[in-house]
Formats: sequence, C-alpha cells, structure tokens
Amino acid sequence: MSEHDYEALGLVAGLEIHQQLDTETKLFCDCPTALREPEAADRRFTRYLHPTRSELGELDAAALEESRVDRAFEYLSYDTTCLVEEDDEPPRRVDSEAVATTLEIATLLEMTPVDEAQVMRKLVIDGSNTAGFQRTMLTATDGVIETDEGPVGIEDLMLEEESAQRVGATDEGVRYSLDRLGIPLVEIGTRPDIHTPAQARDAAERIGMLLRSTGRVKRGLGTIRQDVNVSIAEGARVEIKGVQSLDDIDDIVRNEAHRQVELLDIAGLLAERGASVGEPREVSAVFEETDSGVIGGALADGGVVQAVPLFGFDGVVGREILPDRRLGTELADHARRHGAGGVFHTDELPAYGVTEAEVGRLRDVVGAGPGDAVALVADDPETADIAIDAVAERAETAIEGVPEETRDALEEGATRYLRPLPGAARMYPETDVPPVELDASAVETPELLTERVTRYTETHGLDPGLAEQVAYGEHMPLFERAVEMGVDPTLAANTLESTLTELRRDGVPVEQLTDDQFEELFELLAAGELAKEGVPELLAALAADPALSASEAAEQEQLGSVGREEVREAIQAVVERNAEQVDQEGMGAFSALMGECMGALRGKADGDVVSDVLREEIQARA
Repeated sequence: MSEHDYEALGLVAGLEIHQQLDTETKLFCDCPTALREPEAADRRFTRYLHPTRSELGELDAAALEESRVDRAFEYLSYDTTCLVEEDDEPPRRVDSEAVATTLEIATLLEMTPVDEAQVMRKLVIDGSNTAGFQRTMLTATDGVIETDEGPVGIEDLMLEEESAQRVGATDEGVRYSLDRLGIPLVEIGTRPDIHTPAQARDAAERIGMLLRSTGRVKRGLGTIRQDVNVSIAEGARVEIKGVQSLDDIDDIVRNEAHRQVELLDIAGLLAERGASVGEPREVSAVFEETDSGVIGGALADGGVVQAVPLFGFDGVVGREILPDRRLGTELADHARRHGAGGVFHTDELPAYGVTEAEVGRLRDVVGAGPGDAVALVADDPETADIAIDAVAERAETAIEGVPEETRDALEEGATRYLRPLPGAARMYPETDVPPVELDASAVETPELLTERVTRYTETHGLDPGLAEQVAYGEHMPLFERAVEMGVDPTLAANTLESTLTELRRDGVPVEQLTDDQFEELFELLAAGELAKEGVPELLAALAADPALSASEAAEQEQLGSVGREEVREAIQAVVERNAEQVDQEGMGAFSALMGECMGALRGKADGDVVSDVLREEIQARA
C-alpha cells in the first residue's frame, strides 16, 4: 500500500486519550482500584439494558442500534464490590485525589480549568456500566502541545469513571468484571489539528509523556488507550476506538485514510453504473439440497436464507479496500453486529459448497443480472432478517461514499465496524452528585520526564539510555527513593532495569516483587549490609517467596555483606589453592582467580573490593 499525499487528501485527525489515574479509591465510592482475577468473584448477577430518551425526547443513534442486539449482561462481583458499583446505591462525592491529579494534568497541558465541574451522564448500553450510563465531567479547556509538525490544540479534559472490563461471553450475552468499573479516568481530546500519521503518533507520545510526568497514572496494558478520529476532504469523520499501543497510531491513521480513498473510488464507480440496492427476500428454496455446510446447517436448524440484490455491484463487493479487507468484509461486519455468522456474496461464489447452478438460480430469484451482485445470510429467521437489512443499509451507504461511524481497532492497523457515531442525545445531567468547585491555584507543575532524563544524566551520572529507561519506567519512584537513601544511582538504576530484565528472561517471577521489598533491599545496600553482587540472588529469593522481607531473604541465602578482613581470608585461601599457577603466571592468573574468588564469597562482597584484595595477595606472593 503506497503512501498518500496527505495534504492533497485533506487529511484531518484528532485524538482522544483515555488514561486511568493511580488513586487509592474509585471515583464515586471508597472501593480499591486494584484489578482481580475473574476466578476470585464471589457473586454474579444479570442485567438487561435499554436506551432512554434525552431531556429533549431524543434517542441516541448508537444506543438505539445497540438495543437491537438482544443480550443479557452478567457481572462478576467481589468481596470489595459495593452497592454503588452494582448501581444499587447512589454515587458518593467525587474523589478529591482524582480531582487534584486532573488539575495537575490540566496545568501540564496549558489548559484553563472550569470554575465548577458538572457531573453528566453519558448513555452506554453495551453493558460496560451497570447503570446504563457513564458519569463524566468537563474539567478544563483550551490547551496546547507541541509536535515536530506544529502545535496541536487540546480541546477538553474530562474526568470520568472507567467502564467494566469485558472478560468473556455467555450463552445469552456478555460477561463483565466489576473490579475496573469506577476507576478514575481522564479523557483528553485534541482539536482536529493533526494532518499526517506521523504527527498523530507524535502528539500521542507527547501527551503520554506529560501524563506519566505526574507519577499519578496507572501503568501497564489496558491502563491507557487511544481513540483516533480520521477524515479526508471528500470522506467522513470516523472514530476508531481502543488503540492500545502508540506504535499502532500512525498505521491506524494511514490505513483509515486509504480505506476512505478506496470507498470514494467505489462510490464513483457505482455512480457511473447507476447502482442501487434491491429489496431483501427469502431464498431458502434455492439451497434445499445444498452441499454448503454453513447454509445447510442453518436450514437444518430451522433457519432461513435471506438475500439482497445489489444492482451494479458485480466485482465491487470483492474489491480490496485494505489488505485482507474488502467491501464484502464491511457488509459482513454489519451482519455480525446483529448476531449473524457472516455474509456470502456472488463475487466469491461458487465456493464454500455453493455450486454454480445454485448461484444461477439465486440470481434468477432476486432478479440480478450479469452486472449485479447478491449478498446472502443464513441464520435463524429473526437474526437473518435483521442482518440482511443491515447489509442492505451498508450497501446503500457504499453508493453514497464514506459513512460516519465508530470502528474498532484490530491488530496490524486494521479496523472493523462497531456502531454509528454517538450524538448529543446521549448526554444529560447527573442529579445524584453535586457540582465540584475547581481551584488550580495550589497546583504545582511536576518535573517533565524529558527534564528528568537530563537531571539523571547530569546530576547522577547515568548513561543517557539508562536515564531514559528509568525516567520513563514504572520503577522511577523507587529509583528516586533509593538515591535519597544513599544508594549509588547507577547501581539503583541497573537493579530496577537491567537486573530485573535479566531475571525475567531467566523465568524468575519478578512481577511478584513489591515496592516494600525493593525499599528494604536498597536499605541493606545503603547500610553496607549487602554487596551489589548479591542483588540478583536476593531478588530471585524474594520473588520465589513474596512473604519474605529483604533481610530475611539475605539471611536465608547467606548474602550478608562481609568485612575486608573476611574477604582477605577467603581470597588467601583461593590463592593458596592455586599457588602453582600464581607462581608461574603472576598477575596473569588474575582473571581466572577472580571468578573463583567471587564464587567463594557468593555475593557477600563488592567486586571492586575483591579485585583490589586479590591484586594485593598475588603481588604479595610474587
């Protein structure tokens, strides 16, 4: 896929960054923000959600389509789950820690906080919130960040509650876990000032750096996600949800621009052909003796086959709009959205057990000629009816051009249809939570990560690469505390980055190590009670038994630091055992004996001390 001239295309993009805050409690209750394994759930309950009208009596299009999918939502509840999370009790006041962190983020983004934040309800009936809506509030507006291709405006900063986490499917619908529901989350929306894929990634990286500079955001997979809005001059605004990795953003923007170019080319071709979409009709009789497993299986289970003629679409339904994505894939996405397994179409038939004779009879029944295509769905009667209508609607929009819609991010930069774009009808005031007065006068601007890298290099003498690893890494607060205790900065940095990485590669479960254990380890180093050579062995022991303290693990592994005289006694014994080699080679025996000395001391002494004493002993014998 070749690169486009994005200026000529009129590419416009904007970002919505969603970042979980690292607070002690949730936004509207006192429950903890730690995630649990689904197996730890001690209760489950089921809800059905339906759309409600706005204050003006309007129904949101996205919520309306969601309601057409008949699903039950099962929720996993834990011993930490409260009635607020289950929507059996009104929410409490907004968490003050979350508000303070949000104001700090607003300062970093050069935004102006609002005087009073009004909590709003945002309608969502996909099951991700037990209440059927998400609570959100505008906290600041009118900010800016700099990118290599120019400034990007920040339109708004929202503080809201995180959704429940989808953990699986049930026979009737979807299963959610309530441990994530209600975690404080900021949503940062940029203005449509982004004009290339590279600038989109640059802007996201800059915002991510500013967020991590607070030291008050959660880290790890799923704690930050990006939504990307993309359009080109003749296309339409498309919102792409759930981009998990920064590495995918430029590919997402690039692929969406290309998809819209292809859809516009298809619309032009269909216009030349005078294309139209016919009326869906049942064609089950065509496939009464079919060898197709999918169609035959549906009919055997009491299902039907519904088909829609696409006049002028021959060869277009199978046209590729992205690698492994065709217009037919778009039609199938809409059918699957309503429960169907997928779509067959004549651009790919005969195949999948469907014969050429069946294709001919199908064309005759629906009145399709050589220049036309036919799409069909085989499923239970209700699903097939809804799905074929959805296919017909999507084919109609293909004639018009690019539809406005919300899409779901997939691997390798591809996307699929999710739902229509939401409108203003999904938002209305929250009556259970009073407004929050915002005062940013006491907010202190934190040190940026880029500034911290420079400080670590210039003040602590770290290598630039190591300095960046520590500053941007999740263990940065531990590094700061270690240096405050008096631990050598390079030793502290290598312990938290290089040593942990090596242990992880060796299969050591380092994810079980706690901040308290690290702090105890650094206390031992600072007090001279542990040699740096003993750090890997001590960490491995702590990871193997998380109940141990660092001092207990050091005693268990016999890693206590020894004095210089004990080091000398151990080295003298090694030199004596290798007396003949020392007599023959002198200092030439140093390298071989150094490893034996370190092994004899088993991490109880620093390598520099061992090296100095060994040199002295070899020279003394010579």
